[in-house]
Amino acid sequence: MKQNALEVKDLTVTYPEYANNAIENVTFSVEEGTMAALIGPNGSGKTSIIRSILGLIDYKGEIKVFGKPVHEARHTIGYVPQRFSFDPTFPVTVFEFISMVLSENTKKKHLISETLDYVEGTDLVGRKLSSLSGGQLQRVLLARALVKKPSLLLLDEPEAGVDIGGEQTFYDLMEKLVKDEKITALIASHELDIVYAYAQKAICVNKKMLCSGVPKEVLNQETFLELYGRGLKFFGHTGHHHS
Repeated sequence: MKQNALEVKDLTVTYPEYANNAIENVTFSVEEGTMAALIGPNGSGKTSIIRSILGLIDYKGEIKVFGKPVHEARHTIGYVPQRFSFDPTFPVTVFEFISMVLSENTKKKHLISETLDYVEGTDLVGRKLSSLSGGQLQRVLLARALVKKPSLLLLDEPEAGVDIGGEQTFYDLMEKLVKDEKITALIASHELDIVYAYAQKAICVNKKMLCSGVPKEVLNQETFLELYGRGLKFFGHTGHHHS
């Protein structure tokens, strides 16, 4: 019997400057060793959910990671942000950037090269961060999250700034990671065809919980109307067509 890697119960987030809640009473779970996608339009609260799990904002409700209160389990969580902004004149290499998250006494060289190898970024180790393409930077951010061997990986729209070919490669890599390393991944995304192809579970939110379940069962016209205010047909980048 698989346990839940993540349980979110009655999660409500309020920002003082807004009258309405960012999200209200959102409840879902993600089974260990699976890839789940958090789906919703811009402003639907996806980032607020991720930030709550990371402890970056205040929330009401309960969050458990592998059965423990989230504040006790944060060290088991890896995070790949949506956008990573840094000063391009700051001459940091990929190796230095990844080693910043490791403690002094770890065997950094071996660990970093092993992780970069895994994300197919071996040749990037000595490159300046500012010289990377969107897709390369995504891999480096993924390597930086993985180098600490997390059990749960949170990704906020990882396909932002990556071209379509790179996007598919990235998700192939995520699939491999979930399978080989038994990592659990929660990915906030609006790329429905990618979710359809890769995720075992779709969690649909638009300020409140709309549905969660197997993508091909819950991603239907009714859900799209609730999420995006319109029915939707979508085409896979790979030529698969789901209507």
